[in-house]
Amino acid sequence: MTDPLVSVIITTRNSEKTLKALLQSIKEQSYIAVEIIVVDNNSTDKTVKIGRAFTKKVFNRGPERSAQRNFGAKKALGKYLLVLDSDMILTKDVIRECVEQLEKSFSHQAIIIPERSFGEGFWAKTKAWEREINQGEDYFEAARFFPKELFLKLGGYDEELTGPEDWDLPQRLSKEYPPGRIKSFILHNEDCPTLIKLAKRKYYYGLSAHKYLKKQQIFPLNQKTVYFLRPAFYRQWKKIIFHPVISFGMMVMLLAETIGGGLGYLIGRLKDE
Repeated sequence: MTDPLVSVIITTRNSEKTLKALLQSIKEQSYIAVEIIVVDNNSTDKTVKIGRAFTKKVFNRGPERSAQRNFGAKKALGKYLLVLDSDMILTKDVIRECVEQLEKSFSHQAIIIPERSFGEGFWAKTKAWEREINQGEDYFEAARFFPKELFLKLGGYDEELTGPEDWDLPQRLSKEYPPGRIKSFILHNEDCPTLIKLAKRKYYYGLSAHKYLKKQQIFPLNQKTVYFLRPAFYRQWKKIIFHPVISFGMMVMLLAETIGGGLGYLIGRLKDE
């Protein structure tokens, strides 16, 4: 029996520093039946050139990654879609495990792939520590592997959202099909972040957060938006106490991200009123 084709959709924008490592990790997968689709957004660096060295399917689309992802899905020939950011690296069995689980399961129609962060500097380490503390939590992880037919049936990612779309689509899907989870993981390159960069990113994502909260009928103060409401921080208090320096740094980082995201939420909401 022929293995089902998996279409890997990668969204890019000035991603020359990270894209090659991701594309190489896809080529080195233990699962062979894969096509790569790169959907760029007007990059001014060597992103497109790097993409074309690995695949003929390199497109340009905007204005944001939700539209890029949906465009990639329409161009895809695969039975399954794997949606990735350009700063990720796959461990070698990720795609094989995703396919095997969906081919054998009748209850799951999406797959969560765990992530581990890496990067340079103290704040990259705090981001990695945050991921470790929250590993396996529903409010922290979102599915990114889907059957194409179901993805299109649900309308793909909401193009009104940037940031919260990662939660919105899996939440719509999980109302009928709870997601599965594999053991292999994605390495997420945090680069060399600063507190200001992290806060700015959350501010940008926060601009459309009010639309997501209204759509999903979620109270603004919840585990996704207010990091200190996450149960994992209290369940793993021993782990946090025994690593005081990195844990304190994580709290400072989360405070900065909360302030940035909160400001984005308020400004985004005011602009739409």
